Amino acid sequence: MAADPVGRPMIWDAQVDQLDEAECLRLISGGGVGRIAYSSRLGLAVLPVSYRMLDGNIVVRIPLGSTLDEDLRTGIRGAEYKVTFEIDQVGKDIDEGWFDGWFVLVQGPAHHVDSHDDCLAAWTPAPRSSDWRIREHFVCIAPSLIIGRRLSREDGGN
Repeated sequence: MAADPVGRPMIWDAQVDQLDEAECLRLISGGGVGRIAYSSRLGLAVLPVSYRMLDGNIVVRIPLGSTLDEDLRTGIRGAEYKVTFEIDQVGKDIDEGWFDGWFVLVQGPAHHVDSHDDCLAAWTPAPRSSDWRIREHFVCIAPSLIIGRRLSREDGGN
């Protein structure tokens, strides 16, 4: 078993199992926080965002006028922008000597959601922030590729 200089197991020591699409969708169905990756005007960008699932699509909530919002606008009504979205969860129990986790990667076109679009039904109204002038905006990602992996590791005390 390979270990780093202080003896912790390394990621490549894990057993890796491929997840099917149905299991990937089940794991991410509760929504939460993920990361959106896209080609920005300054180069590759990866940013954390809140998301929810709606009818098999990922709906992302972002501040209107933010860098992410502006970078994903093409200026062409209805145009789509290809993005990658990643969600993961890792658990560990140092006393028991194990760790496990999973990640799901989704690729597909993203499009801005009109304020009257049904995708907004995925979000309950958020409490007003202290800066009430911040307006939220929504981007919908239609998955064209969904892959996932489960990582598990039994340390066995080594």
